[in-house]
Amino acid sequence: MKFDEKASIIGKIHSFESFGTVDGPGIRFVIFMQGCKFRCLYCHNPDTFDLGAASFMLSPEQVFGKMEKFKVFYKKGGVTISGGEPLLQPTFIKEFFKLCKAERIHTAIDTGGGCLTDEVKAALTYTDMVLLDVKCIDPDIHKSLTGQPLQPTLDFAEYLSEQGISVWIRYVLVPGITDRDDLIEKHADYVSSLKNVEKVEILPFHKLALSKYEKLGIEYALKDTEPPTAERIENAKNIYKNRGIKVN
Repeated sequence: MKFDEKASIIGKIHSFESFGTVDGPGIRFVIFMQGCKFRCLYCHNPDTFDLGAASFMLSPEQVFGKMEKFKVFYKKGGVTISGGEPLLQPTFIKEFFKLCKAERIHTAIDTGGGCLTDEVKAALTYTDMVLLDVKCIDPDIHKSLTGQPLQPTLDFAEYLSEQGISVWIRYVLVPGITDRDDLIEKHADYVSSLKNVEKVEILPFHKLALSKYEKLGIEYALKDTEPPTAERIENAKNIYKNRGIKVN
């Protein structure tokens, strides 16, 4: 890469979290990227949809400098790039993660895995872990739930398996949509076929983002859906456990 090309790499960023505890192992410095092509009905970050609405426009070096002062927190954890969909900006991720790996900082990407370009593959060479949302294993329900086809996410998951990149699979449990036993069982069977999954995280549906939708003037399609019961959450966990998959 020529010097002037590298200097032009700018990340479109929504926000930062300096003490993340749910986005990978240990305490994480979390960077939420702007822009997403998924339109998940339950998304809790609708303010990240528009790629052109970034709060910060920063180079990889500027972001690395910004998180340096929080090193005491994440030295036993690492850095996670979330969103939005971070893989819309793979070149930024690659250059930023290069800086992290030079300092032996653990790197993770939280993604829906909907694209697998050469630029994405290059970014993954500097990635220690992927938090991958496989939102539903049924192609038709996946499309209606997210607005995007399922197959690119499966292609992405299988590439991670081939490369031996550690993965935590995330599954949002939505009553009336993804909490059907047959769907969870098929999802668990698919996860079992991958060679690199450390665990599955069941994320119960919630409506904490309702006020964001109201502020943005976006209709919240699941406003009448209630969170899953403790019994249904435990049922989902048991389906994975019965296949020998670690789950929480």
